[in-house]
Amino acid sequence: MSNDHFSAQDLLLSLEKLLPADRVYTDPVDCFAYAYDNSRNYHSPIAVVFPLSAEEVSSVILLCNQHHVPVIPRGRGTGTAGGSVPEIGGVVMSLERMTNILSVDGDNRMAIVEPGVLNQTLQDAVKSAGFFWPPDPSSAAYCSIGGNLATCAAGPHAVKYGVTRDHVLGLKAVTGKGDIIRTGCYTSKGVVGYDLTRLIIGSEGTLAVVTEATLKLTPLPKHTGGITAEFVDTYSCAKAIAAIMAQPYTPSALEFLDNGALNLIRNKHKNLLPENAKAYLMIEVDGSQQEIIEATEAILQACQVNGLIEAKPAHDTKALWAARKALSPLLKDIAPKKINEDIAVPVSHLPELLTELEKLSSQYQISNVNFGHAGNGNIHVNLLVNPDNPEEMKRAYACLDEVFSLVLSLQGTLSGEHGVGMAKRPFVSREIDAVTMQLMKQVKLTFDPNNILNPGKLFPADNT
Repeated sequence: MSNDHFSAQDLLLSLEKLLPADRVYTDPVDCFAYAYDNSRNYHSPIAVVFPLSAEEVSSVILLCNQHHVPVIPRGRGTGTAGGSVPEIGGVVMSLERMTNILSVDGDNRMAIVEPGVLNQTLQDAVKSAGFFWPPDPSSAAYCSIGGNLATCAAGPHAVKYGVTRDHVLGLKAVTGKGDIIRTGCYTSKGVVGYDLTRLIIGSEGTLAVVTEATLKLTPLPKHTGGITAEFVDTYSCAKAIAAIMAQPYTPSALEFLDNGALNLIRNKHKNLLPENAKAYLMIEVDGSQQEIIEATEAILQACQVNGLIEAKPAHDTKALWAARKALSPLLKDIAPKKINEDIAVPVSHLPELLTELEKLSSQYQISNVNFGHAGNGNIHVNLLVNPDNPEEMKRAYACLDEVFSLVLSLQGTLSGEHGVGMAKRPFVSREIDAVTMQLMKQVKLTFDPNNILNPGKLFPADNT
């Protein structure tokens, strides 16, 4: 034990020599803010460092390799799966001070940024040039580009524009060995070598630490329009979603709210939503005025299913989206804890998924609120529970187990955009077979032979 203590002390002294005092935290009080993310899991690191360059990232990783101490890369801690929690201690490497937008190149529709740039800051910077970066998680005002890359984040507009991996051309990163690498290229086409860019995106800081990203920008649409649709139940609503996605006009956003979500919003925002709807769609279309007219007509027609109450163009879409974004805070207000999962299934299987989710909620007597990005089949399942009630928690986790089994039986995935982290780790082997899992572990060790980068994340405990 004493040797470990001296080793830790040596490491801390070395870190303090490597970086200025204001970029190394060792006081437990200072470090506590980096002990958790939005998953509410807490594990304290022995230190927090704030590098400003790839070279500094490399130096810290090399030092931690020498001491066999974990390095946990971190963005702004908005993740919900525990991916940036220092579960077994070690050094948290916060990229939050690497905030430079290195270039915005409108001619080539690209931007080069450091990982600490906030999503919204990037959006504001490229808007004046007539562009946006499509990944738009609800935490855009607070989350960083590095965190978006680590989890392959998405949001409402993914239904038309895709997820993070679809909008990154290349990376500069530091592997778990401390090597500085470059992936991808500065062109929209490029097939030289393996596609390491897409491999690193979504790897949750287990392969390499991104220090620079070349992002593909998208021209801002000229106009946007809105549509709302009310239904008597979730089944009819899900049938409409499938019909919308089967016609030629892709909505730029297609958000679903079940009755539980609707009631939460109704209680907080009076007269904003209809009282008799049990399921609701908030739909956005974008493009030229003519495209919006044609898309609106086609989508309104697709909504004409049994169970439709009313579908109509929406005139105040800003108020609708504000209400949608308020859902997560409202959920926290009414439940001491919510078990929040972001499962996804093929859109054609949404009717069965939503119907079975209601049955499971009733069977296990667990309050459940469902909403999400219906155009991708990505539903946020929220089991509302009291962690001080052991019997209720037991029922909740039994219900969750069946939810995951249901999702996989419908050709779905356990996580559409939140990642695995700690939260979904026990269930990963249900989705990924043993041979594929072993290959993933070998890839991990190629990038990180001493297993110091965010160790234990992604893979079940018996496979680490």
